[in-house]
Amino acid sequence: MKQRLLKIIFLLMVTPCLLRAQQAGELKLLDWQPRSQLVTHVTPIEKPKFPVIDIHNHLGGLAQTKHYLQEMDKAGVVSCVSLDGYSANDQYLEHLKASRAVSKERFLVFFRPDYSKIDEPGFGEREAARLEKAVRQGIRGVKIAKELGLTVKDKSGKVVPVDDPRLGPFWEKCGALGIPVLMHVSDPKAFFTPVDKYNERYDELGVHPDWSFYGDQFPKKDSIIEQRNRVIARHPNTIFIGAHVGNLPEELNKVGAWLDRYPNFYVEISARISELGRQPYTCRDFMIRYQDRILFGTDTPCDAEAYRIYYRFLETKDEYIDPAPSHHMQARWMITGIYLPDSVLEKLYNKNATKLLSIRNMNR
Repeated sequence: MKQRLLKIIFLLMVTPCLLRAQQAGELKLLDWQPRSQLVTHVTPIEKPKFPVIDIHNHLGGLAQTKHYLQEMDKAGVVSCVSLDGYSANDQYLEHLKASRAVSKERFLVFFRPDYSKIDEPGFGEREAARLEKAVRQGIRGVKIAKELGLTVKDKSGKVVPVDDPRLGPFWEKCGALGIPVLMHVSDPKAFFTPVDKYNERYDELGVHPDWSFYGDQFPKKDSIIEQRNRVIARHPNTIFIGAHVGNLPEELNKVGAWLDRYPNFYVEISARISELGRQPYTCRDFMIRYQDRILFGTDTPCDAEAYRIYYRFLETKDEYIDPAPSHHMQARWMITGIYLPDSVLEKLYNKNATKLLSIRNMNR
């Protein structure tokens, strides 16, 4: 009787705990949105210490560009580069027209080559000639999207590598014209690993499953990066800008080695402060050491609040900053400010871009 009574008492004690545990276990990870109880200092920044040139953005039509100009004024952005000047069917002309209708000076457009005729003899020379014509019409640089080396295929069905010799004349023409090539090759390391419980970008890939490039049907990330580096080495008279911190912000030591090896290589920080800010000490050292080779960019529709997240990260010592409003939720971690010296900030915000893009008037 006594033993039975003890068993009943035990069950009465543990049952509520088991029920609570069971209920907690039903919460899906993607639905888990914890609210931190940490209280930290927040430094309000309306505008940056120096005028900003955003070298990585994507502008839409006339109405959207007008709105972007208003947001740029709120955030202290004097110039913005649109990377959507498509070569195919001379689409870049409409993009130039729309941007100039809003402002003749504050929007710059980059040219995006058309690979659809890469199998035809003389492809590289013809696309180079199209670029030369586009530059006369107002194009200020070239954008290479991640499709090259990853998904673009020729008629044989093979992926066209970044260092395909058919593109050689095009790279040479960029150097001869004195315009930079902003290259986005591959994607974050996590996008090339299994989408499983070990993937640190699981949330993001759950929302965008098409961003996963894991599997034998895709080239390996390291291979794509090596292809790009061979292009940089083969064309020393052409300036190349590595988008998203050279597409390897997870390994700044390697990016630094590339900057040491290739004097014609630069990087920009767009959409990667979530990676940079989780390694604040290493990042700060990197930014100071390579202060003449780093440019500012966002890859985010022009929004004053998004810009201010960047400024807070770059200018302050603030801790536990949520980077998601600067782009979108890439992962669950927060970031720490790197409080760069003013001399470094000015180069990052505008001086380095001014040099590469030959922008004269910064007092807008």
